[in-house]
Amino acid sequence: MERAREYLHKTGRYIVIGGIISPVHDSYGKQGLVSSRHRLTMCQLAVQSSDWIRVDPWECYQDTWQTTCSVLEHHRDLMKRVTGCILSNVNTPSVTPVVGQPQNESPQPVYQNNNNVALTKPTAAKILGKVGEGISRICCVRPPMERFTFVDENANLGTVMRYEEIELRILLLCGSDLLESFCIPGLWVEADMEVIVGDFGIVVVPRDGADTDRIMNHSSVLRKYKNNILVVKDDSNHPMSIVSSTKSRLALQHGDGHVVDYLSQPVIDYILKSQLYINTSG
Repeated sequence: MERAREYLHKTGRYIVIGGIISPVHDSYGKQGLVSSRHRLTMCQLAVQSSDWIRVDPWECYQDTWQTTCSVLEHHRDLMKRVTGCILSNVNTPSVTPVVGQPQNESPQPVYQNNNNVALTKPTAAKILGKVGEGISRICCVRPPMERFTFVDENANLGTVMRYEEIELRILLLCGSDLLESFCIPGLWVEADMEVIVGDFGIVVVPRDGADTDRIMNHSSVLRKYKNNILVVKDDSNHPMSIVSSTKSRLALQHGDGHVVDYLSQPVIDYILKSQLYINTSG
């Protein structure tokens, strides 16, 4: 998430205002996953010093596993109810004037999750700051469901910019391995893929030098909505390019000391204390 935000800011076209990590439900059944109780705690420890990433337990607390599509829709609907902001699909043109910029050159903020979710659209920096504060609270606590407004008294806008006029967008943030899974026949419901890529959009962080163009050309849905897929293009030797949760679990089981290079110390301490990821030999 940090790597994606850094890249998107460098493009000058996006402003990342918040991120959500949404651990999957226990009934997803992936081999090697510990209980959601532990995964939620580890995620919270991992981002406890972040001022923009939050962990949301909604997905874990449902009666059963939720599709990626339904998780994105949940967060979109929640943002809409709690903030009163406009949340639009990726193909919907903005109708909100952008303060201090030509309307056809507006930057787009991005919001993120781990079923990974992201948000977009432009407005004055001071207003975005206040929106970010509100969104950070949404992820952890549920404020009263009432519509509210604010005015940035320092922006000297001429006309009032109200909170509910700020346009946000939620995007899925993923690694290229998840993008590649879209090409496996029958793995994803095609209608869900249409919504995820067509209505929301994706931010992809390549792993192990993956050829994202090749991956997208293997799926008719990905080709159709190629303009809705934002690929993080930075140093291919970035230390995070080889990191994956599967590799991390295996490293822990095998006692590989290099795991300290990409897990924070509070997470490692919690794993040791809770005796997680112990291999069959103990």
